[in-house]
Amino acid sequence: MTGDRFGSGLAYLYEGASMLFTAPTARRVVAGALGASALAGAALFGVAPMASAQPLPPNCTAADFAGVAAGVSAASSAYLFTHPDVNAFFTGLHGKPRDEIKSDVIGYMDRNPQIAAEMTGIRQPLIDIKNRCGFAGLGNPDSPAA
Repeated sequence: MTGDRFGSGLAYLYEGASMLFTAPTARRVVAGALGASALAGAALFGVAPMASAQPLPPNCTAADFAGVAAGVSAASSAYLFTHPDVNAFFTGLHGKPRDEIKSDVIGYMDRNPQIAAEMTGIRQPLIDIKNRCGFAGLGNPDSPAA
């Protein structure tokens, strides 16, 4: 997790923040993310055990990963809907260059440590399953393995 200033994975916020546009686009993004998570989980679990010949820890199936990812996505959506100011900030990132999004999100989180802590807490189950199941680099842009 090198370079992640928020310790538990808020890097995903600036990576996906530019995708918070209209409802149809958001639905496509969520569906795509869940599909990609399921495919990544299936690929990871379909190949990794054969290569390592070690059994997976309990609750480390592709379905487990997809379920956790769906829960984090739903919790993130609920948080944004119940915090209109935060939702407005992330929605306002639409159309900005990726580097500007990253610096804006870092600045916003630095100015709003409570929001950073709450959003980190929402994402924590995804971080936990990634670490517990041995694929901590998957989906974390700050990880050397990503």
